[in-house]
Amino acid sequence: MTPDQPVRAVPKTRRLVLAAVAVAVAAAIAVPLALRGGDEQDRPARVPDATGVAAHPDQSPPRELIAAGRVAVSAYFTRKLVEQPNGNAVGTYEWRLLNTATGRYGKTDWAWLHVAPGMRTAAVLERDLPVSRIGLLDLATGKVQRWIKVDRSVGGVEFSPDGKRLLATAYGLNPDGMFKDASYRLNDRTVPGPKPSRTGFHMIDVVSGATDFVERPAEGNEQDGPAGGRQDFHWSSDGKLVWEPGNNAEGKIYYDLTGKRIASPDQGVNPSYPGAVLSPDGTLMTGDFVGEGDRIVSEIRNAKTGDRAAVVPGQQLLAWADNSHVIAWRCDPKRCSPGQGEFRNQLLLVGLDGKAIPLSGFRPEKLRDKGRWEPVLTPR
Repeated sequence: MTPDQPVRAVPKTRRLVLAAVAVAVAAAIAVPLALRGGDEQDRPARVPDATGVAAHPDQSPPRELIAAGRVAVSAYFTRKLVEQPNGNAVGTYEWRLLNTATGRYGKTDWAWLHVAPGMRTAAVLERDLPVSRIGLLDLATGKVQRWIKVDRSVGGVEFSPDGKRLLATAYGLNPDGMFKDASYRLNDRTVPGPKPSRTGFHMIDVVSGATDFVERPAEGNEQDGPAGGRQDFHWSSDGKLVWEPGNNAEGKIYYDLTGKRIASPDQGVNPSYPGAVLSPDGTLMTGDFVGEGDRIVSEIRNAKTGDRAAVVPGQQLLAWADNSHVIAWRCDPKRCSPGQGEFRNQLLLVGLDGKAIPLSGFRPEKLRDKGRWEPVLTPR
């Protein structure tokens, strides 16, 4: 997406990649939400009760915990392109991870990470991807508790929805590498390009470390930008399937856990767009941007019929805080127009009643700004 495109022009793959994220301090805003919380013993140390909101509308990127209802920003990252010898480059992710003992985000040197539901543990990968081991890091101490070794090097990792398994995508080359001998034309310039090198995925039991490898090579490059070679697999919402971004109607290509391609389970559900997210009770799903003029709104749909159920503030709906509140990106309506200010957006908590609460400050106006941060939203 380029700065001169309208707000609604968000590519499928960007939605999916960006989108599939402590202590409430004095600046936090506490707003009661009606939802089911987990058992007290299952909550991470010192994370505030799941019926409240921790907001910092004066912080972008955030320094202190941002959370709403059942989810929190467990981490966030920025990206930059680092030139390498011989004309190559690497699209480098720079991560900030929540320390649950302090409620603050701290800079890390991990190349890749993913936080488990419950926000006690993060799976981390060291620099110079792909790597042959996965670390399990304690969010309260910031220390790796143990390492899981794999026989085929990995460049991406993701916890299952229940936190009991890891899905690690294997690569032969750095998935974020940009290579001179794969150059292409971009804006009248010749730039290094990505090389598909995915070989398959590991299914890993977190407790035992037992690993099963499934061969599933890359079939083409369907992403854009500096991370173009990254073709990670992701869990389905129930943890029974895995998927990768695709250009089909659902925007996702599904596989069973043996690597066999299957029909999309979304068929018949009538998803409103590829990044649709179901509400916790399964009755509603997030929809696409439907704003016109100065109306910066997106739709909520009935998960069974696909009919519109509500229209709420926001450019992009990211996650459900509970059954009636969604976390969203929205630009400032007073300064938002296609090509001017549409990328100057902030995280909001929006309700089906149309009310909105700012959760973060505004991101930079330029889409390619080095300070433009992307949140990781995790069930807490």
